[in-house]
Amino acid sequence: MNKEMRVVYAETLIELAEKSDDIVLLEADLMKANSTKIFKDRFPERTFDVGVAEANMVGIAAGLSAMGKIPFAASFGCFSARRAYDQFFIAANYAKLNVKLVGSFPGVAGALNGGTHMPFEDMGIMRNIPGLVIMEPCDGISLKGFMELAASHSTSCYLRLHPRAVPAVYDDGETFEIGKGKLLKDGTDVTIIATGAVLVPEALKAHDMLAEEGVAAAVIDMPTIKPIDEALTVEYARKTGAIVTCENHQIVNGLGSAVAEVLSEQCPALLSRVGVNEEFGEVGTLEYLQQRYRLTADEIVTRVQDIIKRKKEYGA
Repeated sequence: MNKEMRVVYAETLIELAEKSDDIVLLEADLMKANSTKIFKDRFPERTFDVGVAEANMVGIAAGLSAMGKIPFAASFGCFSARRAYDQFFIAANYAKLNVKLVGSFPGVAGALNGGTHMPFEDMGIMRNIPGLVIMEPCDGISLKGFMELAASHSTSCYLRLHPRAVPAVYDDGETFEIGKGKLLKDGTDVTIIATGAVLVPEALKAHDMLAEEGVAAAVIDMPTIKPIDEALTVEYARKTGAIVTCENHQIVNGLGSAVAEVLSEQCPALLSRVGVNEEFGEVGTLEYLQQRYRLTADEIVTRVQDIIKRKKEYGA
């Protein structure tokens, strides 16, 4: 499935809406950016573009949920997370309603939109909401799968939506579960846990580079940050003794922090975190920004080499 992920998002919404009259779409003047005009053309009566008013969009979505609808409300991740947070916290989650909030163009995917539109902190913000499910699919197939799961899930969800076309990680027909990671490559020396369309492909590239050096690296895709797959994390912490996390996000309160919490409470192991480290975003192409913030296979390989040295020093 080599379509832009935002197109997969819109097409999957149409499929869901054809099966259920309760599916509705809300936008905040970003229908072109999110490729959802095709949904509006198919279901104009179920499409609500509220303009540049993200907090109001979430409030309307909560009202629609209270009436039995299943609203998917989308904006750039910076606005979905930072600008609409209070409304999402209170109107949707505190009220125990069922709003599917989408944050598009996450992290360096914000690219030419610039630093103010580059959310490196959205998962960290959302992790504080009790009971919220946080998803970051890595390709079109997993995006479709997790949208279907979100639509059938009874509580609110936050979905990070990468807009571009990316290499397929999964085959058609793959199944997914909320709270379950996917072992993509097995290994015994180190475990690479990655999330999202930017870092999962880089983790797989790093696996191949490390194999040429004789390093057997396991690679796990962790598409739900909350709830995280504690059992799989502990299993591979015990198996390899060392974990490198990879995320298109601040290393604080994202995937790396979630894994660290599991390790500290259940199975202490060496940990290194690949991600953005105390920096704001800036304008640039996706390719430039991946290099700028070291969200690359080369950086993952460097971290793996370092953590393996530490393993030897500690006798692990």
